[in-house]
Amino acid sequence: MERAKRDNGETFAIGRVERLYPRPADEIVAEISKYPNLKAVRWVQDEPANMGPWPHYQLNVWPGLDLTVEPVTRPESASPSVGTIKRHAEEQKSLLDAAFAVPAAKPAGDY
Repeated sequence: MERAKRDNGETFAIGRVERLYPRPADEIVAEISKYPNLKAVRWVQDEPANMGPWPHYQLNVWPGLDLTVEPVTRPESASPSVGTIKRHAEEQKSLLDAAFAVPAAKPAGDY
């Protein structure tokens, strides 16, 4: 739904991890391999960066798949919610903007 609202929405493929454990590494690799022109892989979650599945996948899944995955999450927090609807809406907008941002160009050469 959000992708359809974006001017560049058709340039994004969205995959969904339905099962977190046992880790669906083969399924993730198979899905990613469908996109030979892929420029970036992002993990988008509504939870803060220190909550939800991101920390586990960052430590246990992505290194084994030799993938660079960019997290798109809410900032780290001691609480899963921000406490006010206004701040939640602001963070949600920022989260979606980051999820649909054009990937930054990688520098040429080894630096």
